[in-house]
Amino acid sequence: MKKIRLLLYVSLVALLTFPLAACSQSPTTIKVAEVTRSIFYAPQYVALEKGFFEDEGLDVELTTTWGGDKTMTTLLSDGADIALVGSETSIYVYARGASDPVINVAQLTQTDGTFLVAREEQPEFKWEDLNGSTFLGQRKGGMPQMVGEYVLKEQGIDPKEDLTLIQNVDFANIPNAFASGTGDYVQLFEPTASIFEREGKGHIVASFGEESGHVPYTVFMTKNSFLEEKPEEMEKFTRAIYKAQQWVQDHSAGEIADVIQPYFEDTEIDLIETVVDRYKSQGSYAENPVLDEDEWNNLKAIMEEAGELPSDVDHNTLVNTKIAEDVMK
Repeated sequence: MKKIRLLLYVSLVALLTFPLAACSQSPTTIKVAEVTRSIFYAPQYVALEKGFFEDEGLDVELTTTWGGDKTMTTLLSDGADIALVGSETSIYVYARGASDPVINVAQLTQTDGTFLVAREEQPEFKWEDLNGSTFLGQRKGGMPQMVGEYVLKEQGIDPKEDLTLIQNVDFANIPNAFASGTGDYVQLFEPTASIFEREGKGHIVASFGEESGHVPYTVFMTKNSFLEEKPEEMEKFTRAIYKAQQWVQDHSAGEIADVIQPYFEDTEIDLIETVVDRYKSQGSYAENPVLDEDEWNNLKAIMEEAGELPSDVDHNTLVNTKIAEDVMK
């Protein structure tokens, strides 16, 4: 009887402690490097603030690495598990013969995020108004510049012949250069474009995102080795992003602004709302994480037109859609 009672006691203790042990498992840490801090990435901050990563058992450590080259270097040197950056960087890495290629897994934004800002008000703006003007563009080789030139050419404007194109100003100094009198037009990201409008320094007359169509502008990507070693973690991460994308689609710009404000403490809440509404209205936030083949081909067309496509890489070589498709089921 003593042996029976002892066996029952041990079994009872095991049953009681098992759930506690399961619940006390620490979350898996995932290091994410974002190329910049931007309202353009609102769904990512929603996922963080609404606890969607925690729901998946993930502890996401977010670092801003300020620039595509730095972001990719951080990923390749294992300073991050996942990078949020433009898909063109994965093509550049692949073209250099990387033994551990970078794979695009979950798309976050699906349009360009820049706007054409004019120095003067132009309520009847037409793209041909740029002919003969001075255009302050983005740095050569980056997606904003490539999209900018692509849109100009689609509108029948030769950026090398029909206007004076300035591309030798550092990204951080472009707004100041325009405010100081350089250029008749400038290509700007938000919230700078809206700030310029509020302060009377410029006027938004067109959207490069609307004109260029869907393109994998910023995507969560990781090294192929990480996908092979930790497929469950990548699936959990993608599921959290998809939840955030759905939440963004189902809520107003004001509600989204309230949630992501902690990431933009120096920006007024009404300005955040204005920017979110602008991006949401033009469909910049991807509704799901799938990076489809048409978007990939559009990216390559833009890069090729700019003379920046190092090699013609197939969609299935650098894009994994299975994870995104699985979490959507």
